[in-house]
Amino acid sequence: MSDFFLFGVLPYVAVVLFLVVTVQRYRQSKFTYSSLSSQFLENKQHFWGSVPFHYGILTVLTGHVVAFLTPQLILGWNAAPWRLFLLEATGLMLGLMTLVGLVLVVVRRLRNSRVRRVSTLADWVVYALLLVQVVSGVLIAYFHGWGSSWFATSASPWLWSLVAFSPDVSFVAPLPWLVKTHIVNAFVLIAFFPFTRLVHVLVIPNMYLWRRPQVVIWNRGGPAARGER
Repeated sequence: MSDFFLFGVLPYVAVVLFLVVTVQRYRQSKFTYSSLSSQFLENKQHFWGSVPFHYGILTVLTGHVVAFLTPQLILGWNAAPWRLFLLEATGLMLGLMTLVGLVLVVVRRLRNSRVRRVSTLADWVVYALLLVQVVSGVLIAYFHGWGSSWFATSASPWLWSLVAFSPDVSFVAPLPWLVKTHIVNAFVLIAFFPFTRLVHVLVIPNMYLWRRPQVVIWNRGGPAARGER
């Protein structure tokens, strides 16, 4: 496919799908806006996978947004070598933390029969897309260093050209294939987002990231257990 289609057309298609399907799904099936959490089926492995994944990916996404909105601030920060090294090392560490958490989540879903039984095709597609996204991001951080700087000088201007409805793919056309894969996969994930359980992040605050652990007690001696109506 041409660079113009991948970086000048696909982003608009992905965003339109995201907006239209998200709104339509909420209007017609708002009760499907749930994470459909499998935490009640198995919680120990869920904790060790979900926590590092969520903290890692939310922090990395925040960094991407900051670099997009304030590229000059990032370049100013990177003017000092020690700050550049610190930012790059932190980004790589967070990427690895996200990857470890995601792998643990996928392994849990594969190995636990009860969790696997409630998994849908959309779940597996999302996990595949997330794995491509996170792995490519970690590889970019390792093989194509100083990503914060070239993001500010290449990706950020290209994204702003999309916002202005005047896509200029010349900013990203020279980038390595690994970076292009990371970008294209991100927009594929955005397009697929409203068809999955991920939509719950749009309407439900992620309070579980800092709330106290909850204890669930099953009432085995209740009316249902005795066959009463």
